[in-house]
Amino acid sequence: MYTQLPPCFSDMYIIINLQISFVVGKVAMAASFVRISALAWADVLAAFAMYVMMNYLTNVWNLDTTHAAGIINIWNGITPALAIVFAVLVDTFMGDRYMLAFSSIAYSIGLGLLSMSTPPVLGPCHDYNEQCIGHTQKVLFYIALPLISVGMAGHVVSLPPFVDLQTKSENENENGRGAETEEGTKMLIQIPCLIILMVVMIAGGVGLSYIKPWSLRFGIPAIFSVVTTLLFFTGFLSYKPSKPEGSPLTTTLRVFVAAARKISQPIPDNPEKLYKKEDARSTNSLRFLNKAAIKLPQGQEPTKWKVCSVQEVEDTKIGIRMLPVWLTFIVIGIVLSIGNTYFLEQADHMDRKLGNIKVSIPIFLMFFKATSSTFAHLYSLFAAKKFAPPIGIATSMIFAILCCVTASKVETRRLHRVRDDGLVDNPDASIPMSIFALLLQFMLLAAVDGIANMSISGFFRHQTPEPMHKYLPHFTKGVFGLGSMASVLSVYVVGNHKPNWFQDTLNKSRLDRYYMVLAVLSAANLVVFLIVAYFYKYKEPPVGDSAEVESGEMDAGFEEK
Repeated sequence: MYTQLPPCFSDMYIIINLQISFVVGKVAMAASFVRISALAWADVLAAFAMYVMMNYLTNVWNLDTTHAAGIINIWNGITPALAIVFAVLVDTFMGDRYMLAFSSIAYSIGLGLLSMSTPPVLGPCHDYNEQCIGHTQKVLFYIALPLISVGMAGHVVSLPPFVDLQTKSENENENGRGAETEEGTKMLIQIPCLIILMVVMIAGGVGLSYIKPWSLRFGIPAIFSVVTTLLFFTGFLSYKPSKPEGSPLTTTLRVFVAAARKISQPIPDNPEKLYKKEDARSTNSLRFLNKAAIKLPQGQEPTKWKVCSVQEVEDTKIGIRMLPVWLTFIVIGIVLSIGNTYFLEQADHMDRKLGNIKVSIPIFLMFFKATSSTFAHLYSLFAAKKFAPPIGIATSMIFAILCCVTASKVETRRLHRVRDDGLVDNPDASIPMSIFALLLQFMLLAAVDGIANMSISGFFRHQTPEPMHKYLPHFTKGVFGLGSMASVLSVYVVGNHKPNWFQDTLNKSRLDRYYMVLAVLSAANLVVFLIVAYFYKYKEPPVGDSAEVESGEMDAGFEEK
């Protein structure tokens, strides 16, 4: 016999079910957050392993300084370029979940191959020297680097938005107690993960550097990456999917295609001939692109690749007008590239003792990131002002000049010490000069990195259309990556000087002169930027705009290491 429950019991039953659903939902959210965040922990550990790649190539492979720096700088340039490509793929085809799956697998394989490329694993002998680097090791190494780039780029693109998606719920936008509960839940989830991240950073920055065998130094991050990738796949089907919604970058291509289709037509002078003219006002700059917005003949259905709206044409014009300013950022990337190559090579052969403690080189990465974040926060205090981005960019260029001049003076002192102690022909000897002499140039370089990242992102955010804003971090790192590759060309050009400033060892080279050339180049670049910025027509920044603080280039993926 069925008996209806009293109202109070019925309400209690509903409440209990809601509470159970709430708890289960939060547990599932926490589990997803941990699975995905673990990928970031693996990234950090890999970052510290890759940071000393310059030392590995010069000490084990016995490559000369410029050859090793060239490999690293080209790799550092390819990684952010891939990030832009992957961002388009994510928005157009794949979605963040599949991009993370693809890039995590590539990351794990790449780190595994890197570990296997060390002599003790598959080498003709087991010593860490040039004689034990055979053809197999070189093949594995050069396959590993692009795979690691794929992993880094994919994580940079998809990890932050995918974590954010998994921690959102239907109550996210509610006011009052519901919203406070959501924030409290997120805090409870994030705090333990943040503690784990700090532990991983300490392990990578301090512990990993004391592991002498390179096979283990690369192997431990590889194993950690495999474990975190498997952990990610355990919840693959339960993650909230992110559906591709189309990339705004394809709009630029569509505008050029549509304009090319109508190349024989005259430039329209009547707004009535333009498609969706009410969305924006057509401007006279770059007028040939206005052809993309010419309406199709009556009876033809407007398709994306045949006609574009006036708004889409004007958005494309903004991007083209930014190019002269954008190109001046490349020199900043050239300066940033020396921090992960030549600075580290200098540090590797200097006195690293602090009392009875031997300081590990990856500690400089931690110092760099902390200093970079500090300068980024200082810049963010006035980042919402209309002319804050160009002022910040100019400031970062001034710091770049100071950094290069300082580095030149310190290197001159180091070379004098090398000659005084008769170490010119003994490149493996430790130079009786404290590694902390490099601290000021690292600090100035961190100032360049922090302020430039913030101000360039702010410039893009203020001047580009809103749909492009999600690409801002990738554009910023992409231009620095281009500068990293351009540094290889700069070394080649400067190296043609007789006698060559770049010899087979650091002690015979004249890095001090190269640094001074970079200081002059940075000063000339500052003048060019000021001229271009003066004539650039600025948009008003969005009301209430605030910059997100992010330090930049010397991180695992972009400036190695």
